[in-house]
Amino acid sequence: MSAQVDRYFQISARGSTFGREIRGGFATFFTMAYILVLNPIILGSAEDKFGAHLSGPQLVTVTALVAAVMTAIMGLGGNLPLAIAAGLGLNAVVAFQIAPLMSWPDAMGLVFLEGILICVLVVTGLREAVMHAIPPSLKQAISVGIGLFIAFIGFIDAGFATRIPGDTGSVPVQLGASGHLSGWPVLVFCLGVLLTVALMARKVKGAILISIVATTLLAIVINEIADIEPLAWGLTVPAVPDDIVSAPDFGLVGDFSPFGAFEQIGVVTLVLLVFTLILSDFFDTMGTVVGVSNEAGLLDENGKVPNLGRVLLIDGVAAVAGGAASASSNTSYIESAAGVGEGARTGLASVVTGALFGLALFLTPLATVVPAQAAAPALVAVGFLLMAQVRHIDWERYDIAIPAFLTIAVMPFTYSITNGIGAGFLAYVVIKAVLGRAREVHWLLWGTAALFAVYFAIDPVEQLLGAK
Repeated sequence: MSAQVDRYFQISARGSTFGREIRGGFATFFTMAYILVLNPIILGSAEDKFGAHLSGPQLVTVTALVAAVMTAIMGLGGNLPLAIAAGLGLNAVVAFQIAPLMSWPDAMGLVFLEGILICVLVVTGLREAVMHAIPPSLKQAISVGIGLFIAFIGFIDAGFATRIPGDTGSVPVQLGASGHLSGWPVLVFCLGVLLTVALMARKVKGAILISIVATTLLAIVINEIADIEPLAWGLTVPAVPDDIVSAPDFGLVGDFSPFGAFEQIGVVTLVLLVFTLILSDFFDTMGTVVGVSNEAGLLDENGKVPNLGRVLLIDGVAAVAGGAASASSNTSYIESAAGVGEGARTGLASVVTGALFGLALFLTPLATVVPAQAAAPALVAVGFLLMAQVRHIDWERYDIAIPAFLTIAVMPFTYSITNGIGAGFLAYVVIKAVLGRAREVHWLLWGTAALFAVYFAIDPVEQLLGAK
């Protein structure tokens, strides 16, 4: 049986082992388990046009359900260590931009339609063609930018760096909550980072997962003996839960209306909303797939991702499933790189992650024990691993180096993978044109750059079209 599993997932062929895949699946789950808390908070805190709110327990259920099913399908069908869950940023668009214009079923219906359109782009080959048209240097830059981005996410989530509230005359972020480090939660994060890098330097197998578990246990002990405000930990308080098992509530599954939005808003506004969802989903996925595959050493000699067509189709179906279950659009997660950092190279890791999300349907109290301060060190460590790709970029050629730099810098500075990719694409085509080498640019990149120009200028475009 094990030999058949090995052949199916190509575990030995990709230089991995069953142990690495299982550890990788666990590491990925624990670094993204926060979505079981965050997605319900984002969607549940907003109200639709009619003042309705979505149920918190039901949101936890559908968040875990879609993540479990689609991550397992990604593992079995795409054979990549990519996990899928409700997309951050995308859920905020749904909650705060779309839902106020219509009912929740109508808003989720738009997400459903967005997923259908993405699947059409995949089936026609357009989505895959765009990915193949990207120069290798920009693919490397995307990996590096994502590394800095997720490391920054780790620092922010842990409270190591924070936004300066109400201070517009200073730098936008600072060390700790008041310009210096304070509080037990930040200490837990710092110790977690030191433990992670020490284990990595010693090349200990399971370094990231060991760090997450050990730091979580430390956080639980500290939370029990120290006088700490619950809000100091953020969304997840590391406390032993009162209940271990909770029954899932599937009440939101199927509560969507694909065409209800057409009766609530104008066609122009509707098209722009769907365009925003598609563009964000499209390129966040592209960056994630390329970055994770690159770090796993799975890109071929031409920089192509294995089984890309199937991977992109599964990702599109995840958006459809997210809308149908009222969980918001689901997409590939960059936190999958945590599993890759543990040695995962195949879809078996995703099957493990999917199974853990499945367990989370019934063990939600346990799944949400891991605080950000225990999971964030893994993001910082993986950021380092992805940053190493910067050595492959030719910094002597400005037509490559400048777009690469903008791709890398814009991602963390704007807190968006999509923005970084867009800045790099626009710079690349403009510089090539200025140098009289426009023919070197694939026509799909020209079209994509034009779409990003509209994306960045969406506000004046909406005003010109009377949609705002």
